[in-house]
Amino acid sequence: MASPTVAANAYASLARMVESGGAGKGAAAGGQSFGALLKDALGSVMDAGRKSDAQTVAMTSGRANVMDVVTAVAETDVAVSTLVSVRDRVIQSYEDIMRMPI
Repeated sequence: MASPTVAANAYASLARMVESGGAGKGAAAGGQSFGALLKDALGSVMDAGRKSDAQTVAMTSGRANVMDVVTAVAETDVAVSTLVSVRDRVIQSYEDIMRMPI
């Protein structure tokens, strides 16, 4: 299980990625740009992680039950798994594009 320091470092690096991304520029025809979509996805994963941490802390102090913690952790797991899958697909797409003949 991850320690609080590892979790804090992960959140900090994710926050730096979101803030330095420059997402939201160049949206096409009123739609949301790809960068803005990624920024929103990263933000939702960060929010799920924070909720999970808050539920865990609340349970240790007796203010929450185990079911709330399990649900929050499961939601975070799904969000992170989805984010990793999207990242892998983006990398694969980039590699496919780089292999295309000019």
